[in-house]
Amino acid sequence: DANDIDATAIQCWESIQKNYGINACTVMSMMSEKLMPSACEVDIAGTASMYALTLAAGAPSALVDWNNNYNNERDKCLYFHCGNWAKSLVGEIELISAEVLGATLGAENTWGAIQGRTPPGPLTYARIDTDDRRGVIHTYVGEGRFTDDPLSPVSGSHAVVEVPDLQRLMRYICKNGFAHHCAMSQSSVA
Repeated sequence: DANDIDATAIQCWESIQKNYGINACTVMSMMSEKLMPSACEVDIAGTASMYALTLAAGAPSALVDWNNNYNNERDKCLYFHCGNWAKSLVGEIELISAEVLGATLGAENTWGAIQGRTPPGPLTYARIDTDDRRGVIHTYVGEGRFTDDPLSPVSGSHAVVEVPDLQRLMRYICKNGFAHHCAMSQSSVA
């Protein structure tokens, strides 16, 4: 508040855990819940993507990994991150040690990840990125939906999403060099 910060990109691997014995996820979740998007892995383009969705929806957004396909359903996949999603994007919340970071840094140093799943509803996803070879900024944006499909236990923040023609979108993302992160919002604001 003192610095009038609108959004942050935090270096969430090692430093905070080694120096303070906590995980950054809880603080990042609280900031995003207050409409000050906070992206992990110092993903500045991800923060810009989250901020755009937050402004468009007037609601929190989150940084996600486009993850594994869901079963054999070509238009569904898993959204996942260690646990920094705003609490309003997650149903039943539990604070846990971040499994991915804990494997390297010790569970005792990584407590504070948000464990939970986004309930069914609308989805808008977006990514702003840079193409350094061409010196341009490029983007993609679209809509889908969060589903209530069964899901084996997953650590961290997660969701099953359905996006029309997802395989074509994945080819586009890979072919055009976009990062594996995107921003998401439980809204319809593409």
